[in-house]
Amino acid sequence: MELNVNQKSVLKVLKNTYKKDTVTRSEINDLVKKGKIKNPSWLKSDKFKVDRGVYTLNVNDESGEVAETESVDTKISDESKAAYIVSSLTDNVVPAKDKDFVNFGNFADVKNVITSKKFYPVFITGLSGNGKTLAVTQACAVAKREMIRVNITIETDEDDLLGGYRLRDGQTVWQNGPVIEAMERGAVLLLDEIDLASNKIMCLQPILEGSGIYVKKINKFVKPKFGFNVVATANTKGQGSDDGKFIGTNVLNEAFLERFPITFEQEYPANKTEQKIVATKLKSAGKSDEKFATNLVTWADVIRKTFKDGGVDEIISTRRLVHIAEAYAIFKNKMKAIEVCTNRFDESTKTSFVDLYTKVDSGASAEQILEDKKKAEEAEILSEEKQDSNDSEEDKDTFEV
Repeated sequence: MELNVNQKSVLKVLKNTYKKDTVTRSEINDLVKKGKIKNPSWLKSDKFKVDRGVYTLNVNDESGEVAETESVDTKISDESKAAYIVSSLTDNVVPAKDKDFVNFGNFADVKNVITSKKFYPVFITGLSGNGKTLAVTQACAVAKREMIRVNITIETDEDDLLGGYRLRDGQTVWQNGPVIEAMERGAVLLLDEIDLASNKIMCLQPILEGSGIYVKKINKFVKPKFGFNVVATANTKGQGSDDGKFIGTNVLNEAFLERFPITFEQEYPANKTEQKIVATKLKSAGKSDEKFATNLVTWADVIRKTFKDGGVDEIISTRRLVHIAEAYAIFKNKMKAIEVCTNRFDESTKTSFVDLYTKVDSGASAEQILEDKKKAEEAEILSEEKQDSNDSEEDKDTFEV
């Protein structure tokens, strides 16, 4: 078929908007919804399809046939190019809103950065289970921004991040990685648990400068689309974990960390806020119980204060309180919910945690429990000092004899 004026116009708008030779079905639909083009059903056909939900824009203006270009050639022209450059993300990737989400901490600041659509990399650090990742996800949901999440491990390398050659339908194709996808879509890139990474993530340095990156394997320079940004979460500040609490975390390159203009320190929510989080989850699960929510937060508060003082080696996170609320909805038994959700700790720690909750449940306040604990520790110290004194006297008597 020969392209008419309207069809040529559609191709031009798509190319000018996305600055690439292929488009996804969702990208086409976005422009249709905005009224910039009429629905090009002729383009969304097998004739121009190069991958699932992906269509070429290299269409010959005269014949309407797919143009013979390097980007859609089914034969590899040289060792640096694949048959196609394809995307596995053909749908909208805006996170869904969590109806139980309660915002706190740095949420408002994170949302402001994401809503601004400015390129301004953010580093968020804090103890495990305190809502770092959820805050970013929900900020994107509220701002209706696409987000691509990458869970970082010690094995994460350039191929995982930028992309690599893959075998698709018997052909060698270049599959864009999550970083390139986020850049080309103008999405938020979430690098989760960034402090687990090795020096292999140094390939992200030019991207953290906002200047784009040259992908040498396909001989292509990728520029970030407006709206692209990077958010990284970590349990440490990229300096490793001296206390061994977060095994596997690494010391990140200082030049890499310097490319994050700001760092947010995420703390556990205040008691009142955390109580609202747990109560909301209980209500959502069909087991509304304000007293249980209050007791759980008081219990967690005592454990965290004891943890900071070095009295225990484990901690109860906000995430674990939510898990207990969900377990209660399933098992219909409060103590069983607490027990099954603390089974991951060693026997001694689990027993002390469960015993502590029984004190809270009986009406003891956090202040009373901490005061009783302090008195018990002081009494133990006095007892030890008295025993040492007696031992010294015995040693003295023995020496004089």
